[in-house]
Amino acid sequence: MHLDPRSPLVLDTRELGRRPGAMASFSRTVEAPEDLGTEVIRVPTGAPVRLDLRLESVMEGVLVSGSVTAQAVGACVRCLEEVHVPVDVSFQELFAYTDRVVHADEVGDDDDDRHELDGDLLDLDPVLRDAVVPALPFQPVCRVDCPGLCSECGARLADDPTHHHEVQDPRWAALAGLAGAPADTDEKRN
Repeated sequence: MHLDPRSPLVLDTRELGRRPGAMASFSRTVEAPEDLGTEVIRVPTGAPVRLDLRLESVMEGVLVSGSVTAQAVGACVRCLEEVHVPVDVSFQELFAYTDRVVHADEVGDDDDDRHELDGDLLDLDPVLRDAVVPALPFQPVCRVDCPGLCSECGARLADDPTHHHEVQDPRWAALAGLAGAPADTDEKRN
């Protein structure tokens, strides 16, 4: 399967040629692909993602260095309020020429994380995911000291810091019923 050169995350390296040291720098804003994040927080599909890139031809292929800037949206894991987290990460990845990959395979270099050029095209999608997803917070919070939700009624505790419920210890519940009963005295027993 070949890459679609019209895809915003597919770059054409033809102008670099195979001249080590040849370089091209550019910036572009693309729409975020689907599933750029986790179940808890993600860059929304179609949201703007700014890429600042430098492509450099090296002996083995094309070295891509750059940064990704976007806005991730999720839910606070404590109170479920919407959270916006700025994303600004850098990356550097080598896209190997096909003949270099074949040679590496022949000499026994089994690098599963290797990226390969498809002719003169390279796909930034997996590199973008590898850079952005680990940079997202594992458990996003709206603020560091977010008190969360009431475990009894689900009320947001940040809205009412004095919120509480009278909870009776179940071990004393049987005694609560005796509070209104007549006292058992020694005279009654006799």
